[in-house]
Amino acid sequence: MDILVLAARFLFSMIFLFSGLGHFTQTEQMAQYAASKKVPAPKLGVIVTGIMLMLGGLSVLLGAYVEIGALLIVVFLVPTSFLMHNFWTIKDPMMKQNDMIMFMKNMALTGAAILIWYLYKVVPNVPLSIN
Repeated sequence: MDILVLAARFLFSMIFLFSGLGHFTQTEQMAQYAASKKVPAPKLGVIVTGIMLMLGGLSVLLGAYVEIGALLIVVFLVPTSFLMHNFWTIKDPMMKQNDMIMFMKNMALTGAAILIWYLYKVVPNVPLSIN
């Protein structure tokens, strides 16, 4: 059963690692999109959040400093959801639906990150982790 913990951490962390990588391989495009959403200092924001995503994803994947990594993920997801996926302000039905799906996905991932944080706070030796 211990392998399930590792598999779950792997599956959960992949979205953050790949998204973080995208922040560095597509910085200009992401900064332009962030600017269109009125995010202040969009390029800096893309770089900082890319670092947060990579560190958070790596910590969960490796099982090292997971409490910090999970909190980095939460701190990324909550404001990003409200700033970048504010579906309630969008008129076009297709774009509104897409942003609503992204918002809800981010809220679900936020809940999962909080559960991971809690697990590592209360379970003394989580299997297959670097503690």
